[in-house]
Amino acid sequence: MNYSRLIAFCLPLVAAGALAQVPTLVTPPAPGSAAMPIPAAPSVPTNGYVLMDYDTGRVLAEQRGEERMEPASITKLMTSYIVFNAIREKRLRLDEDVVISEHAWRSEGSRTFVQVGTRVPADVLIKGMTVQSGNDATIALAERLAGTEPAFVEMMNQYAVRLGLKNTHFDNAWGGPSPTHYSSARDLALLGQALIRDFPEDYKLYSMREFVWNGIKQQNRNGLLGRDPTVDGIKTGHTDSAKYCLVSSAKRNGMRLIAVVLGSNTVKDREDASAALLNYGFTFYETVKLQAGKTMLLKPRVYKSAEEFVPVGTARDVYVTVARGQSGALQKTAEVKGTLIAPIAANSVAGTLTVRSGGVVVSTIPLVTLSAATEGGVFQRLSDTVRLWFR
Repeated sequence: MNYSRLIAFCLPLVAAGALAQVPTLVTPPAPGSAAMPIPAAPSVPTNGYVLMDYDTGRVLAEQRGEERMEPASITKLMTSYIVFNAIREKRLRLDEDVVISEHAWRSEGSRTFVQVGTRVPADVLIKGMTVQSGNDATIALAERLAGTEPAFVEMMNQYAVRLGLKNTHFDNAWGGPSPTHYSSARDLALLGQALIRDFPEDYKLYSMREFVWNGIKQQNRNGLLGRDPTVDGIKTGHTDSAKYCLVSSAKRNGMRLIAVVLGSNTVKDREDASAALLNYGFTFYETVKLQAGKTMLLKPRVYKSAEEFVPVGTARDVYVTVARGQSGALQKTAEVKGTLIAPIAANSVAGTLTVRSGGVVVSTIPLVTLSAATEGGVFQRLSDTVRLWFR
């Protein structure tokens, strides 16, 4: 092939757009937007707490949020997460009978009143764990999935790492006190977020007020379910050393918040603290959906490709939590970073969507290719090579 003649032929193509700027899309804020002034978070009777927006993960208020504390029966959120995953992967059936071991039967604290040597449907044990917080039901499920409770605890700690829980370590499946059994309010908020996000249908169990097994009516200990109709979970906890704990979640007008309260002195204290935090978040903040996932924001040039352009957007819906009344002041900037050269797989990171409020960056989200860009033919690759010389 005569490459000098090919290059001479390709040179005019450079003038046809080879020096084009990297695509950028800027959406300016709406005029006249004003945010509501935000007071300090309420002072609540507890050792530590976190208030987090579910969709964005933004922490709206916290006190000793990353300090390691005893989680008590809130531990069962991790046990539930693993059980729900086992059901999804068909390693456990709801109608499957689970044998109750002596270890499960002899468990201390709250119980579902299952008897040693009997076979109890997994569905009943799951309700006993989520509604009644039964330690016996929890251990029985752990033994069914891992053979022994210690083996299941190893799984729990592996999942903690996978979910990014930095201040969490478990020694048992049900929440018994131990020097190396701990978590933090932040980690428990993240765990609650993961449970709701990954298992939305199973999460509905946490809103059950009661269930009956073997003639015994068992009540949900989360009193907020009766106080606030927007609350639909999640989990209580109590030991003498951990005191009274509660992870709660509520959804109002499309906005979901998660509150974690650890170390309150009474049941009323943990409920009052949780209610105050949730009301504070819903009053002074709002979460808005800025961008639908898988929707094209930019269509940049792709070099050495059979396709001249590739659509770029966010992989998921984009939410931002801001002071109430401030949503109109948000500015979006979508920008492709660098030069795109084929081949490029779908969902490859191609740029950044930056969201600002009053000039301050409040969120940065990767932009990905919404389709693949396959490699072009010899002529296309050579002509684009020439174009790239002049960039």
